[in-house]
Amino acid sequence: MKKRLYLPHVKKHWYCFLLGPLFMILEASGEFILPSVSAKIIDEGAANRDLEVIFRYGAYMLVIALAMMLTGVLGAFFSIRGSSRLAAGVRKDTFGRIQRFSFSNIDDFTTGSLITRLTNDVTQVQNFTQTLLRGFFRAPIMLIGALVMSFSMNPRLALVILIVVPLLAAATAAIIIIASPRYTVMQKQLDVLNSDVRETVTNEKVIKSFATEEHEKKKFERISDELKDKTVRALKMMILMQPVSALAINLTTVAVVWFAGRQIMVNDMTVGTLTAFITYLSQILTALNFVANIVLQGTRASASSKRIREVFGADIPITDNLADENARIESGDITFEGVKFKYFKNNPGWVLDGIDLEIKSGQTVGIIGSTGSGKTTLVSLIPRLYDTTEGRVLVDGKDVRTIPSRVLRDKISVVLQKNTLFSGSIAENLRWGDPQASDGDIERACRTAQAHDFISSMPDGYQTLLVRGGQNLSGGQKQRLCIARALLKRPAIIILDDSTSAVDTATDAAIRREFASSLKGTTKLIIAQRINSVIDADVIVVMDEGKIVGTGNHVELMKTCSAYREIYWSQNDKNNDAGDTFAAEREAKVNA
Repeated sequence: MKKRLYLPHVKKHWYCFLLGPLFMILEASGEFILPSVSAKIIDEGAANRDLEVIFRYGAYMLVIALAMMLTGVLGAFFSIRGSSRLAAGVRKDTFGRIQRFSFSNIDDFTTGSLITRLTNDVTQVQNFTQTLLRGFFRAPIMLIGALVMSFSMNPRLALVILIVVPLLAAATAAIIIIASPRYTVMQKQLDVLNSDVRETVTNEKVIKSFATEEHEKKKFERISDELKDKTVRALKMMILMQPVSALAINLTTVAVVWFAGRQIMVNDMTVGTLTAFITYLSQILTALNFVANIVLQGTRASASSKRIREVFGADIPITDNLADENARIESGDITFEGVKFKYFKNNPGWVLDGIDLEIKSGQTVGIIGSTGSGKTTLVSLIPRLYDTTEGRVLVDGKDVRTIPSRVLRDKISVVLQKNTLFSGSIAENLRWGDPQASDGDIERACRTAQAHDFISSMPDGYQTLLVRGGQNLSGGQKQRLCIARALLKRPAIIILDDSTSAVDTATDAAIRREFASSLKGTTKLIIAQRINSVIDADVIVVMDEGKIVGTGNHVELMKTCSAYREIYWSQNDKNNDAGDTFAAEREAKVNA
């Protein structure tokens, strides 16, 4: 866990955290000087009709006011600058930490929660830091200075303040204690809202196709109302602060005026002193109110800070602690040795159970099985998107845990079930595979993925802009772009996880032919629902309930594996002799 989350950024911008409070202290110093000067104008100038005294002390007040304005502006400037840079640094660190997360970490936090922590939670810390820099020293200076000045003017009258201050402090403490846990609840509900908004916007087409807009509106209204209720519940304690402070100020002012009025009647106190005293009283209670607001805002920021620290405190299961920095991948041999896997330790069953499998470099391996049989989980272990629970996975004879993640993933291209593209041009999206790829490299990859023709037919070709994740493309077009992007990495191993499901059978066959001719040295793992997509693979792996129930080519599996035969005949007409024809052709190739 990162213990010093904020200190490095404070040290980096130390001058902001020094000059901000310093200028605010200078501004506060003027706050308790002005009332005493004002008292002199009233008692010595106005009472005696002495214009010279009025103008002289008036000039003092003007100079002090201008100095306060300048120092106040500088204090605010450095406070805003320091808090903004602190927030930018923390946000960058948090984002970097999230980039190191494994899939299991992201599953634990949820995407909506991580977005809230990166945005709203960091903003709460920023706002508190800014308030702290502007008021942490200013408020105490005002409080102490005003108390000293009020006691120097009239000690007996100042005792009234000593009665009110503890009462106000006790009321503030009670409000803070009640409000603190409510902020945590409010931030969690904000996670829920962000998750719902992200899901709704991402799946807008699905919502419209099922005409469930009203359902989504009602769901959003319910979540939004819950956030409103929890926000009001948390903030209504802060709302109490202003009335409580105003009541304290008004009651104290009445008491001071009542006692001071009697003293003025016996000439024991001047009107100017009373005016200054009331100003000091207002400053004292205002300073207390400001401190209370800092504490309340700090309570909210503390809840947000805790949530940010949870990101750094998360145990990242996939690390390079065992990695050899000199390890490299030369070929694409893959071995599974006694692999068992479950997503959650407390789950009674295994997602993968006793997997033993050897794949030679350059082979085309088809993986097929019913939904939930563990196909995607199996291939996810190769680039260490997850780690095995038991057993090990080897690439080039090396345990994947001993290969640096960067080196391992640089040699493995994965085209996941969900086709993810980013806003920007087609060429920019493709260069995720290789930032240095030339236009010729991009075109060759797209020809192999059968994407060049539809790209060329667009008005702007490879410079065509994609709208929000490629929503201006069809499912098949997105799949082919993702395959082309993966090919640009020139990987030793390429994994296609049902990545041609949205293309027609002719295009699927064309992609497989290009793979066979262009990627002879690359190990190709193809997960498919359509058996025709893997029928000509060198090896077909049949999975069922997390276990391998058959391996071999099509001809062998039709003879030895009932699960494979069941899948094959469910997708092909038993009266059609296509399977027998393929078997004969395959047998002839093997014999040749």
